[in-house]
Formats: sequence, structure tokens, C-alpha cells
Amino acid sequence: MTDVLAEPPAEAAVARPRVGFLGVGWIGRNRLQAVAETGAVDIAGVADSSEEMTRQALAAAPGAEAAASLADLLRLGLDGVVIATPSALHAAQAIAALEAGCAVFCQKPLGRTAAEARAVVEAARRVDRLLAVDLSYRFTEGMRRIRELVRAGDLGRVFAVDLVFHNAYGPDKPWFYDPVQSGGGCVMDLGVHLVDLALWVLDFPQIVGVDSVLLAGGEPLRGRRDRVEDYAVATLTLQTGAVVRIACSWRLHAGCDADIVAAFHGDAGGATLRNVGGSFYDFTAERCRGTAREMLAEPPDAWGGRAAADWARRLAAGQRFDPEAGRLVAVSEALDRIYRGG
Repeated sequence: MTDVLAEPPAEAAVARPRVGFLGVGWIGRNRLQAVAETGAVDIAGVADSSEEMTRQALAAAPGAEAAASLADLLRLGLDGVVIATPSALHAAQAIAALEAGCAVFCQKPLGRTAAEARAVVEAARRVDRLLAVDLSYRFTEGMRRIRELVRAGDLGRVFAVDLVFHNAYGPDKPWFYDPVQSGGGCVMDLGVHLVDLALWVLDFPQIVGVDSVLLAGGEPLRGRRDRVEDYAVATLTLQTGAVVRIACSWRLHAGCDADIVAAFHGDAGGATLRNVGGSFYDFTAERCRGTAREMLAEPPDAWGGRAAADWARRLAAGQRFDPEAGRLVAVSEALDRIYRGG
């Protein structure tokens, strides 16, 4: 009689993390699609105040359930929550999700102030859950290449950074224009990306000085709390001696949909990310030496959902609190100083 070797028992399938989406307007649905395409997680639920937005999101995630609120969403037994709601809600909703044991991916800004952002980061640290913010321009191929050059020292000592984000349009939702709900205007909406890119590429040096001017309708804002700025310029002086100049606006007569630039100037060369033909989505990145240019990246580059996809993959890999999340507070602190200086 021959011995028959028993087949080893099949390994139990590892359950994918269950993720819910709070807020599924255009941005929320775009991020839902990006997360779903990773195949790393299951979309378990969606919640939005709009029945139409909810219906569209459920069509994109057939296995998901509709929920009436964050509390109802959390009752679905989630491992992670993606937040795409008005800015005033971000901090409280993120903390509630974290304290319920969920990882969080939040639209920017994480908080309207550094105090709010710090409270979220500390909650994530306390419960040991993954936290990320949709600072999506980090995930363009062009910015990735520029950061690699700077970190490798290929540009020499970076002594200046010039960043611009002018938008020919203003937001289409009223809450953006209410300082209580939004926390601010174009600086909070667009300038947050510029501040983040400068600090992220340069490895978050300390900011030792801030000067800024904020305008609303062409007039100085001067601390008014009944309006938000639609044009802003700021200069950040870094501990390294580098100077960062930022300009951003809504509804500027710029002759195109958008003007977006991030230029890093070093004593051995420069590198610039620039949008193509006024596009919000297409970018080139070039390295410069004197009058010579070298292309680093060019369209097509489907970068919009990469930050959300990266979070989903890290969640599926079992990652918990990432100390890098603490640097989100530095970005918020810089925004606070720009508003105080205005």
C-alpha cells in the first residue's frame, strides 16, 4: 500500500481592508475610482448629503452600502475612511474616524488651522492608525523627478523657490467663501499645495520668517473675517537661507484656465514644473543649466488619484501611524503665519 501525501491545507484568503467614503462629489468619486482600481481594498460604504452623488458613487462601487452619516458609515465595520467634505468638518471627522479604529485619507486642508491639524495628527499617533492627506501634486512624475534631483544634490545648494498657482475660476460651492467654513480663500485652497511642495522637496527646513499680502477684490483683506482672499503673495525665509516666493489666486485674468509653476533654483542648476497650455492636469518638468534645458517628465501622466491609491496600498500592507504625518502640521503652521502676516 503506497503512502499518499496529504495536500497542505489551503491558506485562508486574507480579507482586504474595508474602506468607506465620506463625501462623494467630483473629488470624492475620483478618489473612489483610484482606490478601487488598486484592488487593494474593498469599497464598503459611501455617505453624502446629496442623493444624486450617493447614487453615482454606488454605481461605481456596486458592492458598497449607502450610509446617512459618518456614524452610520463607521457602523459598517470599516478599516479606513476617505474624507472629502467641506474644510470645516475635516478635523472633527478625521478624529472621529481615527478613534473608531479607522485609518484616514483626508482632502486638504487637514485642518483650518495648525491647531486643528495637530489634533488630528496626535489622534492618529495615539491610536496608531495610518493618516494621509491628498497633497496630490507630490505624486506628479515631474515633482518626483525634481525632488530626486534636489535630494541628490544635483542642483547644488537651493537658494530660491518660486511657486505660482493662479486659477481663472473660483470654487463653485458657497462654503469656500465663508471663512468659518473654509478657513481661508485661495491660500487655503491652492497655496497649501505650494507651501507643501516647497517644504517637501527641501525636506522640511524650519521657516524663520514670513511676509505676506492678502487681497479680496483687489483690496487689502486686513484681517477681515467676513471675506476670504482671492489673491495672495507670500515670502518664506528658511533656516537654510533659501527664499520661497508664493503667489496664488482665484479668478485672475491670466489668459488661460490656470498658471501653475514650481521652480527650484540652485547654485549648480535649476528645475521647473510647469503646466502645459493652461491645463490643470498636464505638466512638464525640466532641468536647466544656463540656457540649456533637459526634459524630465511630460504628459501623459495620470497623477490625480495616486495619493489616494498609495494610501490604500499602504493600508492593505498593514501600515499603521507614519511619523511623516507630523510634517503635515508644519504646512498648516506656515499657512497660519501667512494669514497672520496678511
